[in-house]
Amino acid sequence: MEADESIFEFPCDFPIKAMGKADEDFDCLVVSLVRKHCPCLKEGAVETRLSAGGKYISVTVTIQAESREQLDNIYLDLTAESRVLVAL
Repeated sequence: MEADESIFEFPCDFPIKAMGKADEDFDCLVVSLVRKHCPCLKEGAVETRLSAGGKYISVTVTIQAESREQLDNIYLDLTAESRVLVAL
């Protein structure tokens, strides 16, 4: 696949999921990292889910993705944050 080809047609809705320990402010951390690249989140864009044991939390933020570069930058910020254990 060439560099300018993509399996996505932009703009598109795109869910970004981050997982970490269920600290009180983990969802706010994830949203703030995503919002740096996508300042206009829609209402209902954020969903959280605790693990069965309550030790971990997943935060899914659905954004209106504008480009592959935007998505790459979001994932770079998420994976650079030590509190984010997994970013999907």
